[in-house]
Amino acid sequence: MLGDEAGHSLRPDPARSMPGRGAHLHPDPACLTLALRRRAFGRALRVGGVFDTDELAEYIEASTSSSGHPTGRGSQRNASKVGRPT
Repeated sequence: MLGDEAGHSLRPDPARSMPGRGAHLHPDPACLTLALRRRAFGRALRVGGVFDTDELAEYIEASTSSSGHPTGRGSQRNASKVGRPT
């Protein structure tokens, strides 16, 4: 994350080597949308203001389009067991 005059810029750091505070986010566009809607970055990073997420969104889009799945493990997902009879 970098601070500038317009707010804060969120950048991906897959190697986890950049200095400063960070926040974990699944490489999934739905997770980014949910985090933005819930204003999770401000709480996780302990800063206020407007966040520029362009670079982060581009990284997530590139990682999902290259493998077809956000984690690169194919399209199989475990179904939720909530609300199912046992």
